[in-house]
Amino acid sequence: MAFQFTRLSIPDVILIQPSVHQDERGFFLESYKHSVFTANGIPDFFVQENRSLSAKGVLRGLHYQRSPKAQGKLVCAIQGTIFDVAVDLRQRSPTYGQWVGVTLDAEKKQALFVPVGFAHGFCVISEIAEVHYKVTAEYSPDDEAGLLWNDSDLGIAWPITNPILSKRDIAWPRLKEVDASSLF
Repeated sequence: MAFQFTRLSIPDVILIQPSVHQDERGFFLESYKHSVFTANGIPDFFVQENRSLSAKGVLRGLHYQRSPKAQGKLVCAIQGTIFDVAVDLRQRSPTYGQWVGVTLDAEKKQALFVPVGFAHGFCVISEIAEVHYKVTAEYSPDDEAGLLWNDSDLGIAWPITNPILSKRDIAWPRLKEVDASSLF
């Protein structure tokens, strides 16, 4: 089984296309293989898996966990289509405060690797979307943090207007309001 790994404009964020073997019965693919991912710059082990189901217009994010429970994520849409975003929060990075976004579609079966040091979020652009993602650290409510989805300093070009948001996601601070000691 082969994968195609594409580094995005922020090179540590990687789009992954698996080989899909399809016939009259359906399809088969390997969604993750540690040895191949490690050889392609994704050395992390994943320790927890999560799924969410959301309707069109839902926006989840921008979320991250502070150290020592910071999470890398491997995200894919297993039903529907999402616009997936990663924001670089690594203060010493040349791309600090920049974002990258990709469309993940269940039909294309791609995944996005978002490393530790990034805020992550997505919005649903199909009627419904189910998202599955693996994380490199277990969820820790005490280390949870986030950024305001529409922070004008970030300038994320979300493909929806007036998203459906949780109370928590409406209340996150802008990046310039975040205590730098909580970043990476």
